[in-house]
Amino acid sequence: MLGLIPFGYVKDLTGKQEPEFKSLFDVFNSPFFKECDCASDFGKDNFKVDVKDTGDGYELTADLPGMKKEDISLKYDNNYLVISANKNEEKNEQDEKGNYIRRERRYGSMSRSFYIDDIDETKVEAEFKDGVLKIDMPKATPAIPESKQILIK
Repeated sequence: MLGLIPFGYVKDLTGKQEPEFKSLFDVFNSPFFKECDCASDFGKDNFKVDVKDTGDGYELTADLPGMKKEDISLKYDNNYLVISANKNEEKNEQDEKGNYIRRERRYGSMSRSFYIDDIDETKVEAEFKDGVLKIDMPKATPAIPESKQILIK
């Protein structure tokens, strides 16, 4: 048991991970298996997005687990597509007398912006299903310059 020293990792000011040595008994207070509660992890990392060029348009897919359609807003302005998500969650659990047993609140917001040029704004379609936002953005058809007849004087 001499070589077993519990440690975790902590980031220093430069962002590099350094080992953080802990007391042997501090390990017993932390869970062995960490559970993923996506609603409580909201805001820790930005949501994951894939952008694909389909030839005649762009397809953007964003993973937003635990979100509702009402929590998401899309905006396209000056060739920037902005996806914003806000989550406000409150849990109130009371006993039969009305006393609080537990009361939790979670608030968070995230947004991502993407520069996407030359799309037809009138034909953009978005769909949100099962925590996945899918946006189809057709490319704008290039304007063909008209030829003019020049009169000779």
